[in-house]
Formats: sequence, C-alpha cells, structure tokens
Amino acid sequence: MPEEKPPVPPTPPSTPTTPPESGTSFDISEEYGTAAKNLPPTKVVAIGIGLIVVIAVIVSLVQRPQGSASGSIDDVTSIEMPNQNAVMAALAISIKNHGKKPFYIHNIQADLETGSDKFTDEAASGVDFERYFQAFPALKEHALAPLKPETMIEPGGEAKGTIIVSFPVTADAFANRKSIKVTIRPYDQPVPLVLTK
Repeated sequence: MPEEKPPVPPTPPSTPTTPPESGTSFDISEEYGTAAKNLPPTKVVAIGIGLIVVIAVIVSLVQRPQGSASGSIDDVTSIEMPNQNAVMAALAISIKNHGKKPFYIHNIQADLETGSDKFTDEAASGVDFERYFQAFPALKEHALAPLKPETMIEPGGEAKGTIIVSFPVTADAFANRKSIKVTIRPYDQPVPLVLTK
C-alpha cells in the first residue's frame, strides 16, 4: 500500500493587515485643535488689553483724591533757646477751604530740612503759647491766635493762626535752612494739606 499522505488541512484565509475602516473617522487633534484655530488673533487680544490699561489709567487719574484746601506759611519767627542748642519757631499760617464740606484739622506737623538733616516736630498745644511768649517775647511779634487741632474751616472759609515748633538745630542752621514744611492732616480727607516755605 502505498503510503497515504495525510490530508493537508486547508489554509485559513489570510487576514488583512490593515484594520477595517469604520463609517466615521475620529481625529483627536480636531477635537482639541490648536491655539491658532481656537484663540482670537494676537493683534485683537493685544488691542483689547491695551484698551483696558488705558481705561484703568484714566479712571485712576480722575478718581485720585485731591486736597480741598490750600494755604501758605505767611511768616516765620525763630529764637534760639539758651543752653539747649535748639530753636523755637512761630509759624503764621493761612488756610482756605475750597471744598464742599468742612475741613477739620486733625493734627499739625512741621518738618525742617537743613542741608544735611531732616527734623520733625508736632505743633505745640495752644494752651502753652502764653508761657512760650513770656519766656521768649520775640516769638509774639507776628503771632496770631493759635491754630489748633479740631479747628473747623467751613466751605469757602478761611483760617489764620500760629503754630509753635522746636528743632534741635542752631539758629544759624535754622536761618540757612533748605525748607520748612507744615503738614496739616484733616480728619475725613485722605490728602493732607502741605505748606512749604
């Protein structure tokens, strides 16, 4: 008998190497896109930001608090305090209220700037003026009534008065000062009144 050959199994059909295509295609890059596709042009964004900045600057300038009063230092009289290496000064001040509401003085401060140093002093109490005038009559020469904290200046009104301050400098240094500045802080307004001479 001739040798029988075992039957050869049929070859399975070949599988395709590419997957079958479905009816719709899905591309994730289209879902998320790119900045160029999804965002507005850079020029438009820059113009928008620029407009916002310009509007903010204009609003901040218009809304900036402004002082409602003006004034001046009309006279400065000083004396050297003996054996103290200090000067006492009487400053005559005028204040005019241009605002729509009363100007209430909260506190008064004076700053002296010499060529090399700065000194600060609060205004002396009005109660002490007579004592200072007795001790130093030269201070009384051009003195007005004391300008005190709690003074109220009506809208359109004016106040004149004197403050007395002292600084630890010689009479010569005071006479050759760079500037003297008086800062008057009101109660209900954010901007103080600053007077310089």
